[in-house]
Formats: sequence, C-alpha cells, structure tokens
Amino acid sequence: MLRVTVHMPLHLRDLSPHSILGTVVVSLTILAGCAAFRKGADPWQAFPWSLELGPSQVARSVEVPAEAHALSRFLKAQLALQDGDLERAAVELSGAVVADPSSPFLRRRLGLLYVRLGRLNEAREQLQAAVDLDARDTHSRMLLAGLASALGDEAAALREYEAVLTQEPTNQEAHLFLGALHAKQARYDEAIDVLERLTRLNPSSFLAYAYLGRVYAAKQDFAAAERCFKEALRLSPGTENLLLDLAELYQLQNKPQEAIEIYQRMLQADPHSAVVRRRLGGLYVGQNRLDEALNEFKELEKIETDPQDTRTKIGLIYYEKGDLEKAVMEFSLVLAADPQNYRVRYYLGAVFADLRDFDRAVVEFDQIPQEAEFYADAQTQIAAIRQRQGRLDEAIAAMHRALEAKPENDDFRSFLASLYREKGQLRKAIEIVEQLVEKSPQNDRYHFTLGALYDEAKDKEACIRHMRKAIELNPDNAPALNYLGYTFAEQGVNLDEAEELIRRALKIEPNDGYYIDSLAWVYYQRGDYRKAIELLERAMELVSDDPTITEHLADAYLKVGRSQEALNLFQQAFKRAKDRDQIRRLQAKIEALGGKPETAEQSTENKGGANP
Repeated sequence: MLRVTVHMPLHLRDLSPHSILGTVVVSLTILAGCAAFRKGADPWQAFPWSLELGPSQVARSVEVPAEAHALSRFLKAQLALQDGDLERAAVELSGAVVADPSSPFLRRRLGLLYVRLGRLNEAREQLQAAVDLDARDTHSRMLLAGLASALGDEAAALREYEAVLTQEPTNQEAHLFLGALHAKQARYDEAIDVLERLTRLNPSSFLAYAYLGRVYAAKQDFAAAERCFKEALRLSPGTENLLLDLAELYQLQNKPQEAIEIYQRMLQADPHSAVVRRRLGGLYVGQNRLDEALNEFKELEKIETDPQDTRTKIGLIYYEKGDLEKAVMEFSLVLAADPQNYRVRYYLGAVFADLRDFDRAVVEFDQIPQEAEFYADAQTQIAAIRQRQGRLDEAIAAMHRALEAKPENDDFRSFLASLYREKGQLRKAIEIVEQLVEKSPQNDRYHFTLGALYDEAKDKEACIRHMRKAIELNPDNAPALNYLGYTFAEQGVNLDEAEELIRRALKIEPNDGYYIDSLAWVYYQRGDYRKAIELLERAMELVSDDPTITEHLADAYLKVGRSQEALNLFQQAFKRAKDRDQIRRLQAKIEALGGKPETAEQSTENKGGANP
C-alpha cells in the first residue's frame, strides 16, 4: 500500500495571480490518480487528503477533474505572459475559462487580457460574465463601464457606474468617471451634482475640484469654474494641468493678460515646457503681438525634438507680418525635412503669389497631389493666378479640376461662372449659376448674380425677375436694390419705384458712389439735370475713375450747356472704358462735340512718352 498525503490548493478564484505558482504541492500527474471525489464536493477547496494506493491501483487511468484543467491552463497563461506572448496567454486563459466557466476571477483576467490585445468586444463579454457571476464585483463593473464608454455605449457605462456607487457610495473613481460621462453628454447639472457630492465625501480631492471646474467652464459658469480651479490649485499647488485649465478659462473670458501671467509664471518654473510656450505663442498671435509670438515659437523650436510644426507657425507669423522672404525660408526648411507636407507647400505657394512670383507659386501648387487635402484649394489658387495673367483657358481648366475634387463646393462653382463670364461665354456662366439657383433657391446672392448675367446677355426681363426675387428673399440686399433701380432708370421706366429702391440701398450704404450715380440717373431721366449734377459730382468724389459715372456727369453737363467740361469728361471716360458698346458710344459723343477720341496710350505719347 502506498500512502500519499496531498494538500490541495484553495479554489482558483481565491488565489491572487502572484501566489498561484506557489500553491501546487504535488504534480498534476499524481493529482490525476485521484478517483475519490465525493459527488457534489468542490475539489478546489483546501482540505488534508490521504490516499492509500495498492500496487495495482497506482497505474490506473482516471479522468482529470475540470478544475485541474483550469488550473493547468491558467498556469500556462501566466508563463506565456512572463514571456510576453499575449496571444498564447489569451488562448490558454480562454481554455481555463472553458474548463471553469463559473470563475469571476478567470473571466476578469481574460477580459483584461483582451483589452491589452485590443479585442474590446470580447473583453466586454468576459467582464459582463464576471459581473453576472458576482453582482458585487465592483472591480469588474468599473472595467465594464470603461469598456462600454470606449465602445460608444454611454448608457450602459452610466448604468454600471451608478451600480458601483449603489454598492460603494464612497467610490471616488466612480464619482469622477460618472461626472465626466454626464459632462460629455452635456448633462452639466447631473455632472455637477455627482462631483459636488464627491467634494463633500473627500474635501481634499483636488481631482474632484479639477473635474468640477471643467464642467462649470463647459456650462459657461466661469465664476464657479474659477473658484473650483483655484481650490484644486490650493490642494495641489503648481499642478501643470490645473494651471493650464485656469489660463484657458481666462482666455475664454477674454482676459488675456491674466492668462499670460499664468503662462509666464509657469515658464519661470519650467522654461522648457513646450505646451506652455505653444499656448503663450498662440495667445500672442491672437492679440496680434506678433514679435512676442515669434520669440515664443523660436524658444519652442529649441526644445522640441521635431520642430517642424513650430517652424510652420514661425513661417505663418512672418507671413502675417509681411516678411515674406523669411516666411519662404521657414516653409522651405519644413519641406526639406518633409517634402510631402502639402499644407506647408500650399502656404509656400501662397507666399510666392504674394511676392508676385507667379510661376514659382504655380510650381508649388502643382506639386500638391489630387488625394491631398489642399489639392482643390491649390487648383483654385492656380486659377486665380492664371486669371490675373489673362490666361483664362488655364484658369477655367484649373477650376474644373478643383470641382472634380470637391463637386459640392458652391464657391468654386461661382468662381468658374465668373471666369466664363470674363471670357465672354455668358451662356456657360448662366448655366452654372442656374444650377446654383436650382440647388439653393432661397439664396438671394445667386439670384442677384444670375440677374446680372442675364442683363449682360441683353435679357432684361430675366434680369428684372431674378433681381426682384433676390430682394424678396432679402429686403436688405443693397446691390440688388440698386441694380433693379438703375435698370429702371436706364430704361427711363418706373422712375418712382427706381428712386424708392435706390434710396433703400443708400440707407444701407449711404456713401456708395455707384448707388449715388444710380439715383442721379433717375433725376437725369426726369429732366432735373441740376439735381443730377449735384449727385454725380458727389459720386465722382467717391469713385473718380469709373467711366460710366464720368460719362453720366458729362451727359448732365452737356444738358446745361457746359460743353467743354462735358467734352473733357467724355475724353476721360473714353480712356478708361473697356466695354465695346461704351467705347463706340463715347467716340460718337466726342466727335459730335468736335473732339478727337484719345486712348490712354495716345495721351501718354502726347505728353512726351512714359517715364523712364
């Protein structure tokens, strides 16, 4: 007879993970020879156990209990964790759960391992099982709440935090997370109630006051937020995040100087704080204190391991200051380190455009690929450059590329319509703006633009219809009021309505020379030339180089017998005119007064040529 005494370990759920390996006092091989488990007994409970084995019984094969399998798989999982093999540990621990599915401990450990592996849904499933097995397992509930929140199930997270507080009313962590979750959902009063309760439970919890300050700030109760942040700082002086929160609160209240003082104190304590220098530099930029902002970002550049973002900000400050060459240098340095930084390449193109180095600007914009965020804007910049150069076909092609990238951008579409108009392709321009009106029928600006295009296309009826619609949609649309009023005045019809419309526009913009010209033309059409001259002379003071206003004043002078003055003004208008119809009309008026039309070039030649 072989007598073996075995001291069995405690149930697995009662062991800490650090003591498991020390609890096995005999090998699982000997344990496998045990066939004397009483029905219904828990083989994991600790008790002294004596066996008497006869020679014929030692080699007998018996079934290994499930709990032994669970322990074996758990131990293998622990060894895998020590080796850093999380996947193998998960396989072994999952096997342990299969062997002992009623262990909350195993479920919780497997859930935590799944979290480390990023398998959040499986982690949630295991933690939920742990809570179902042991409703008072607040540790698993807290983990389950955090997982639910991470997975977007905030209602479940709220339920779990509240369940924890029901069981543990003094659980500070649950108070903090529950308050933060209420705040995230903009349920500020509920958040404040939870966090104020925590401050009563633990008046020395600086975290409670910090969270509470953030909630009050989000609620825009700035006085209460300031009180909480200051109390948190009293409990934990010099805490960087609290000081940053308080400084940001001052910025929200438009108290920049108070924020600056905090940042400067923080820099005295830690001159190498990148976050403080970044915040302070941004604050100076917002106040247009560009030199001070530049100093902060230059200091920031010295302490950052990757200063490209700071260098970009420095370049933007130089750009804002008008120091374009230095902006070019900073942006070029960024691109030398990161040629695919297309945001900075866009900035560099914009600087070259401002330097009127249009070819280099286009080169930079053209390097931005179609998949990049700034591609469509870069193509729009190319279109603007080509328009400025009079290369309208290239401008139009660039805008079509921009619209391919962002087909829903109505501003791009409007710009394309203006390019077609400038090229004289009115039907294409009208077609594009008709699409905009169809898409946004309540947009008064689109109706105004469409009306003006129809006017250029000599369709007065359509022009008047869309101008009336623009005014109906927006009674304060001054350009539409003036345009419709001038249209009537130009035709010599509906003069009373024309005057009323133009006066409404002037009430909105009383010093607009074009609107004053329109009103003068109403008086001219009525035959009140002296009143027309009074208004036109005022319009000329405001807009001295417009050929139409100049022509109108000349027409009015001619009506009152001031022929020489009229001829002089017709000559001035002729030099500035670009519209073919107006040029022909002015030429006829000049010749009728015995004059000879002179272009701007002829006028320069008569004065001895251009300056060297």
